[in-house]
Amino acid sequence: MLNIVLFGPPGAGKGTQSERLIERYGLVHLSTGDIFRANIKGETELGVLAKSFMDEGKLVPDEVTINMLRTEVLKHENPKGFIFDGFPRTNAQAQALDILLEGLNAPITMMLALEVEESELKIRLMKRAESSGRVDDADPAIIENRIRVYNNETAPVKEFYMAQNKFKSIDGIGSIDGITQRLFETIEKD
Repeated sequence: MLNIVLFGPPGAGKGTQSERLIERYGLVHLSTGDIFRANIKGETELGVLAKSFMDEGKLVPDEVTINMLRTEVLKHENPKGFIFDGFPRTNAQAQALDILLEGLNAPITMMLALEVEESELKIRLMKRAESSGRVDDADPAIIENRIRVYNNETAPVKEFYMAQNKFKSIDGIGSIDGITQRLFETIEKD
């Protein structure tokens, strides 16, 4: 089973590249954002609980998020693997994900980290704002804050996977096809 954490700052190309990885390897895409929205819309027990935290402006506790992920993972019989998008964002979440997947005898295979310089991220996000109309990508102050939050809170998760020899750094600069090829080569080399 191929279980991948696709990692990188805002604008690194995770969305584009995850689609290509899903297509090539037949992976199940697990986006915590999508899972939250579906649970809240479906008014599941976990969705109602998550919404109660969100309505108060609080972060949803890791335990609730992990329980939602567990439910999603168990929906799939004999999957070829999963690609985790937007999770884990902290070392505590990475530890909880490891415990969940080890219990299913399906540990994380690798973290693929798209590495892109900050100046390039800003250019990409501004271009994405023009093409997609995403307001959050058009404001330089918001972009700056999103990158700062990533660097301060999320980037340290790399070290968690480095300690397990599962961290793979991928040059995220160049053509989309070139980056995809580097991802494929890294996966197939392991």
